[in-house]
Amino acid sequence: MEKKLKEALNEQIKNEFYSAYLYLSMAAYCETQNLPGFAHWLKVQAKEEISHGMKIFDFMTDLGEQVILKAIDQPSVNFSSPTEIFEHTLEHEKKVTAMINNLVTLAQQANDNPTMVMLQWFVSEQVEEEKNAAYILNTLKMIKDVAPAIVMIDKELGKREG
Repeated sequence: MEKKLKEALNEQIKNEFYSAYLYLSMAAYCETQNLPGFAHWLKVQAKEEISHGMKIFDFMTDLGEQVILKAIDQPSVNFSSPTEIFEHTLEHEKKVTAMINNLVTLAQQANDNPTMVMLQWFVSEQVEEEKNAAYILNTLKMIKDVAPAIVMIDKELGKREG
């Protein structure tokens, strides 16, 4: 595997684990706001992000490449509402999509077919990630933080499996 691609994959492992930290930070806020359904949804999302990091980790080790874990920055802890959380979630997922697209370009430039195939899963996954975040955000914008509606959405998000 080309050095530049290997370094970028190691960086993406860190980015996926950072995503988990970010979603856990958001979940912690929701817990303090008595929004257990939002917190549950975000905790499930955090577990999913860890699994994404591990998917790249396992791919690299299967190829005999060394994974180098990098320091993870502290995520934001300042949130004012569920709407702000999902604005941040959608923005973050768009950023991750750009990172994945960059990895695809690097794999194509390196003519690294195994990495391109592995990354196609992430390309599809990011479509779903952005769709889910946008749906929740748009729903929250429609209700304009009206308390009874927030309670209803909280109950619905609490049903997420994972």
